[in-house]
Amino acid sequence: MSATETIDAPQHSALEGVSTAVENAIDYIGNAGASAGASVKSAAGKAGDVIGAGAYKGAYGASYGVVFAAVFLKELLPTGSAVRRGFEDGAHAAFDAIDERKAASTVEAVEEVDEEAPVAKRSRRKAATAEA
Repeated sequence: MSATETIDAPQHSALEGVSTAVENAIDYIGNAGASAGASVKSAAGKAGDVIGAGAYKGAYGASYGVVFAAVFLKELLPTGSAVRRGFEDGAHAAFDAIDERKAASTVEAVEEVDEEAPVAKRSRRKAATAEA
């Protein structure tokens, strides 16, 4: 190789390198953001499940404790005592009230459906017959 020979090297500007680096960074950040979004959704779902399970267990424990204590206390009382009869009558009244509320809500639901149903128009012939 002589001293006057030149080596042909591709000409790249500094901006092309920066442009490539910025594009790679944007792709990396976009992929990381998508991965982070999926991780957040997964964590939120798991946290919701844990909170729901905790709420269920808390409500179950409170209900069990109240009912078990009342039944246990009732069974300790003598059969003919006023307190025991009060527990029994109160329990029956509570069940009756629940049944009445269920029946009332069923009737209200049926009435709402009836109100939403279209009213058929009477024909002129039926209207004239009804007036006569």
